[in-house]
Amino acid sequence: MARSTTPDVDLALFGGLGDLALRKLYPALYHLDRDDLLADGTRILGLARQEMDTKAFRERVHKTLKTYVKSASLEKECLERFLVRLEYLQLDFSNAEGFKAIREWRANTAPEKGSPPMTVYLAVPASIFGDICHNLHKSGSLDDETRVVVEKPIGYDLESSREINDAIGAVFPESRIYRIDHYLGKETVQNLIAMRFANPLFGTQWNQNHISHVEITVAEQVGIEGRWGYFDKAGQLRDMVQNHLLQLLCLIAMDPPSNLDADAIRDEKVKVLKALKPFSRDSIPRDVVRGQYIAGSIDGVSVPGYLDEEGANADSHTETFVAMRTEVANWRWAGVPFYLRTGKRMPEKLSQIVIHFRQQAHYIFDPDQRSLASNKLIIRLQPEEGIALQVLTKDGGLDRGMRLRPGPLHLDFNSAFPKSRIPDAYERLLLEVMKGQQYLFVRRDEVEYAWRWADQLVAAWDELDMPPRRYPAGSWGPVASIAMITQDGRSWYEDY
Repeated sequence: MARSTTPDVDLALFGGLGDLALRKLYPALYHLDRDDLLADGTRILGLARQEMDTKAFRERVHKTLKTYVKSASLEKECLERFLVRLEYLQLDFSNAEGFKAIREWRANTAPEKGSPPMTVYLAVPASIFGDICHNLHKSGSLDDETRVVVEKPIGYDLESSREINDAIGAVFPESRIYRIDHYLGKETVQNLIAMRFANPLFGTQWNQNHISHVEITVAEQVGIEGRWGYFDKAGQLRDMVQNHLLQLLCLIAMDPPSNLDADAIRDEKVKVLKALKPFSRDSIPRDVVRGQYIAGSIDGVSVPGYLDEEGANADSHTETFVAMRTEVANWRWAGVPFYLRTGKRMPEKLSQIVIHFRQQAHYIFDPDQRSLASNKLIIRLQPEEGIALQVLTKDGGLDRGMRLRPGPLHLDFNSAFPKSRIPDAYERLLLEVMKGQQYLFVRRDEVEYAWRWADQLVAAWDELDMPPRRYPAGSWGPVASIAMITQDGRSWYEDY
């Protein structure tokens, strides 16, 4: 394979010894290097508060790669090449004087080549984004090509997100800010865009005339995982709905962009966020369910309830589950409900979108099978990525008559491309940053419209003083979430 045409990059990774960096970023960067997608001159600087030298840092990353990268992918030659790229700098992120060491590291390049563009990755809490950006600027470490990558969610509400974005924007223009929602880097999300806009079969059917309703489910098996301090202030609405689920909703509901340029796609997503119907005091009891898990079991293993987790506040009313019915108030989607559901301590890890198409107006088959008579498009993001279209065919056998049988036309990426490894979302996102392409990243106005919609729901919850409903760990949430969709004569798709 030819070496990469991606330009040389200096990647400064703040939070270089944190969980995100160790579990996701270094494995992603290694795979990019293994696939010859990192330029020869690309360097990676890990920055953290811990005292450590570069040799020990490389050993730590090596150990991480052996844990999180399949052994078949760990090639000795590539591993050695990748580890040599790594350097380490101990840094107090609040000490502006210490940031001069980054400038010196940048200058430590062959004079005839000059310093390559720098990408700053902030794998740290959003509360210190502004301080780091300010100190980078003050120390003279930046130039007109430096990009910054930040993780969502940004802030706690609209006001705090504006403060953080203002602090970043005081140093970096919007064209060089890359806000990551890792769901947007998944292969299936890319295929969703291709499927919608490259196939007339779906393009002509993608509206309220042909689609009856849409489900989006993001279920997590895990609990808090030691993040009580963060999560109890956020809750599932802020942590998951405000960013991941709304981004998926936007990709499903948006109109065709004029082209694949970053702003053309993001303009259409913003239109969807603007058209999301707000909730009211009267609609929330009917259309929104909050839940909090209690003790239960998952895969036969007993797990504690939310209020029994380490460090828990026994009086907490923070939700670990949210289900809701919402609508996009525009011509394309008028009257089509979008059912969103996300929670912790679910029976399995699952992220999927189900598009339910309307039934034929004239039905000629057995009346008792009428409930089967609709097509469904199932888009699976995890655990295995794939797309399936459920169609109806005649059941086999001479004694069956004209009995219908549902079955999938299935594209399983692992089966369809057995010789190809499905890249992790962070691989794609890091590569796009290095290329300077923003179409998979979230623009500031997207963040703000999503927070504005979420904030009005939180305010209504507070006004109504609605404590979360309990559900046992290992279940699919409170019974009320089933009642919510049943009142519309529907049910959650459960062919997992």
